Amino acid sequence: MQSYGKVLNAVKYAGGIILTLGIAIFLYGFFGSDYSAITGIGIGTIMGAVFIFLMGVFFVTTEEMLEKKYKGVHVSPIKDK
Repeated sequence: MQSYGKVLNAVKYAGGIILTLGIAIFLYGFFGSDYSAITGIGIGTIMGAVFIFLMGVFFVTTEEMLEKKYKGVHVSPIKDK
């Protein structure tokens, strides 16, 4: 259980830093610069940060579900007579 928290915290901090950088790039491109390409780079960076966060959460939940797969009562199907 400890490793899940570590991975989730790493993804959270990495996603937060990239998201903050993307917002700063977007705001600079939208308000401070004459080049519209910088705005697109900011939007792409924001989308990348969200994608990194969602994939990290998906990997953590998948790992937990695979670990808990063997717990519980095994139910076998009823054979026809």
